Amino acid sequence: MTDTTTEPAVELRADIGPDGTAESVARGGADGAPFVEVPAMADDDAALFAGDTGVLPYEARRALALVLQRRYLSAAAHPAEWRALLAHQNVLASRCHDLFVELVVDRDYEIAYKRQVREAGLSIPVLLKDEPYKRVETLLMLFARNRFRQEQGAGERAAHVDAEELVDYALGFLAADETNLAARRREVDNAIATLVREHVLDEVAEGRYRVQPVVEILLPVERLRELTAWLRSPSSTDPAEAADGPDQDDDPDTVDEDEEARA
Repeated sequence: MTDTTTEPAVELRADIGPDGTAESVARGGADGAPFVEVPAMADDDAALFAGDTGVLPYEARRALALVLQRRYLSAAAHPAEWRALLAHQNVLASRCHDLFVELVVDRDYEIAYKRQVREAGLSIPVLLKDEPYKRVETLLMLFARNRFRQEQGAGERAAHVDAEELVDYALGFLAADETNLAARRREVDNAIATLVREHVLDEVAEGRYRVQPVVEILLPVERLRELTAWLRSPSSTDPAEAADGPDQDDDPDTVDEDEEARA
């Protein structure tokens, strides 16, 4: 007997979806059920605010904004943004390059920070100021960095310093004829507050601070050698001669026109 059955006819019909767009639906069989599922159109309404034309997801945008706003972004303080930064690192680096800024990602210390691009022959509007740390701030970072390296060498996961340790270290560099100790103490207290504000030190209890790994980046080995040589030199009577650095090369404040003309 000859088989006279035929394949069920396929009807292509354009249905109008709830958003007013046409959706092609393949239907067949008596029950009209589709045997090819057509995926729904993607939701293009991903804007985060009125007029938003950005394409990055929310956490990646936060990562970029935090890198531009702060001295650095760390995985410990902002884990979600750190993961987003790694996932979108190439795109975020490109966005920074559009501003003549370099995105530096240190995966060992899990820190990301920015650096001003400077290229001979290019007239570059400088967004990041080169402002050296003050003398007392540099002395405190020297002490904190040494403590950080000591604790690392001992296998400790974290390094801590106490306020009085920092004060004693900094005051140890006062001139022999210094009489205004109260004013010098205020300078040290203000320097500690600056390092806390910039997350070089994080206060974990009153008068006790955790040293953040970024201190290794702010005081690289070359600069550390220069400062250490100065500290050991008996002819160095004025700490300000050698303790002006390192540069604070990640302040997003714009520079004045004279500075821009020199760039």
